[in-house]
Amino acid sequence: MQFNSYIFIMAFLPLLIITYFTLNKITPTCGIFVLIIGSALFYLYGDWYNAFFLGISILVNYCIAMAIVHSPKKRALLILDIICNIVTLLCFKYINYFIAYYNATLEEDQSPLKAIILPLGISFLTFQQIMYTVNVSQGKISPNLLDYLAYILYFPKILMGPLNEPEGFMKQLNDNNLKKIDWYNIACGIKTFSFGLFKKVILADTFAAAVNWGYSNLETATSMDLILIMLSYTFEIYFDFSGYSDMAAGVSSMLNIQLPINFDSPYKAVSIRDFWKRWHISLTAFFTKYIYIPLGGSKKGKSRTYLNTMIVFLVSGIWHGSNWTFILWGFLHGAFSIYDRIFEKQQKKINVVVRWGATFLSVNILWLLFRSESIVQWASILDKIFTFQDMSVSDGLIRSFVLPEMAFILESLHLVSINGRVRGFSMLLFILSGYGICLMPENNYRNLKKNSWFLLVPSSIAFIWSFLCLSSESVFVYFNF
Repeated sequence: MQFNSYIFIMAFLPLLIITYFTLNKITPTCGIFVLIIGSALFYLYGDWYNAFFLGISILVNYCIAMAIVHSPKKRALLILDIICNIVTLLCFKYINYFIAYYNATLEEDQSPLKAIILPLGISFLTFQQIMYTVNVSQGKISPNLLDYLAYILYFPKILMGPLNEPEGFMKQLNDNNLKKIDWYNIACGIKTFSFGLFKKVILADTFAAAVNWGYSNLETATSMDLILIMLSYTFEIYFDFSGYSDMAAGVSSMLNIQLPINFDSPYKAVSIRDFWKRWHISLTAFFTKYIYIPLGGSKKGKSRTYLNTMIVFLVSGIWHGSNWTFILWGFLHGAFSIYDRIFEKQQKKINVVVRWGATFLSVNILWLLFRSESIVQWASILDKIFTFQDMSVSDGLIRSFVLPEMAFILESLHLVSINGRVRGFSMLLFILSGYGICLMPENNYRNLKKNSWFLLVPSSIAFIWSFLCLSSESVFVYFNF
């Protein structure tokens, strides 16, 4: 099930909230049961193929967690658990790469192997399992089946995060003061959910249409087309993923459980290091705590610090998938981060606007690599961009930004005459809106607990507009990871 669907908004979410707080009045255990059952239905809705993987993962990890508590060989069991999880993740991530390679060697009369369907949310689920067993081994939490199931299955975060430390989550889950409905939290949650839904349905999906047009017409696309496509993907992936995170935070707020921040206006960053302090924060924190620090962090000299930094970013690239584009993407982000460390003092002397521009351009170019099917394709696109062969904009790209409701909106805002005089006016509006939302207001998460009549109007418009455009349910970008 997805947040941007009628069944979730109109049926699943209100029924779960009502049932959760109603049964909490009987006993908090009943409320936890509601969360577990509801989360399982959310995860398995429409695709019971995931049930087998989910069941095995839960059974194995909880059994190892119980064994860790009662065994003197805690470290050995923890290492076994981590290896099992990582090997399983890598097998699912990379098996299709080997299947494709094998199929390419077959003769025409031989039957090819079918690709394996990646279980939903396997990356985030795997990391949550590791976080749980590590916390058990450190004595921070004690294995409890209901708490464990609620933590692993909790539906706002199971598919795409944010990654959440089990200790903090379980304290909130078992806090009796949070078992009663809080109407202020409900209101704040609806506001944040509405803004997140708008980011996904109106902004991300529109920019996605432009990106898809571009990658379907690479041979005929002009240099300006490709510049706009690169920028569109930069906006698409941000509004898509941060929109999901906003919706997750909003839904969780309605249940009186606060999830950690995942995005903090990353396109305001003035260096790549700064970018990674703002982008996918929970994943960065996971890699820092469970890989970077155990490797020695920054406490074993500069060379070791640079090596540890590169290892973390290479792991991040490998985590994203089997394509070499992801490996190079991780390597380049690691190289830029090391560069920022080495020249940190010199960079502070450079004008902040120049630093922002250089960072934003670098992020754009690397997102283009992330989206491309191969390194060769990425290099070809960059070559076409920087030769500035043709700076016209294709009609097909412009049409990607024209929504069915655009005529009504332009008429309501008295912008019809301008639209007639300015070619690609709708595209210009979306791009300026993208910049404005990314650079001007404070992050939605930081405003999660702020509510006012002033915010009621834009959040209501955001929800109504997005809800009316849900006829075609779209998949989130990070569902692929």
